[in-house]
Amino acid sequence: MRYWLFSTICFYLLLTTSCESINDDRIPPVAVNIEFPNVGTWNTYGVAAAPDFRYFIKSERIPSNFPYTELTYTGFGGILLVSDIMNTPRAYDMACPVEAKNNIRIYIDKEKLQAVCPKCGSRFDVYDNSGYPLSGPAVEKKYGLQQYRVYGPDNLGGYIIGR
Repeated sequence: MRYWLFSTICFYLLLTTSCESINDDRIPPVAVNIEFPNVGTWNTYGVAAAPDFRYFIKSERIPSNFPYTELTYTGFGGILLVSDIMNTPRAYDMACPVEAKNNIRIYIDKEKLQAVCPKCGSRFDVYDNSGYPLSGPAVEKKYGLQQYRVYGPDNLGGYIIGR
């Protein structure tokens, strides 16, 4: 009986401790709200298919002609909007989770189709694996990109990026 109980406990501990999880919650919780009210706005500023991407940083007016309003919030470091391999829009905070500073932002390496931190060199999979770290300190520390939700399309073809 003791052997069975000991074996069961060991098996349970093995199962619960062997699974590695990624911390994608290193970025401070700040407001996120970007509205694409209709299909025309989405077609102009959104993403259509992989590997499309866009950066949204309200404080720097990126993109310069986007119709930002008082109710637009672009997260901690800005928003990276991509269309993943299934052509589904996905949004991430641009702040590197290793650095956790709003002015150290990831960018897309167009050749490797990965998000990269210019400071620590960490690379992230934003097109296939939801911001999962691929290399650099982010892998060692198990830090993934902060994800946001993309709601839509609504009946007018619009989308909203939010928490």
